Amino acid sequence: MLKTTVKRHFGSLEAIAQALGITKSAVSQWPERVPEGAAYKLQFITGGKLRVNQSLYVVRRSKIYERAQQ
Repeated sequence: MLKTTVKRHFGSLEAIAQALGITKSAVSQWPERVPEGAAYKLQFITGGKLRVNQSLYVVRRSKIYERAQQ
């Protein structure tokens, strides 16, 4: 889920923050990819109007393997 999509849906960072019960400051610190937990909450809150794109959150096995080898 992308922050620009969420902002377009809610209209403002303040509205996003209010929907999630967090501060506007917290939302403003998000990168363009909404944190996974928040994305699932937003999907639930919006009744599926906003949907999680799972491909944005998949960790490639090669990255996991590389970390394990360090």
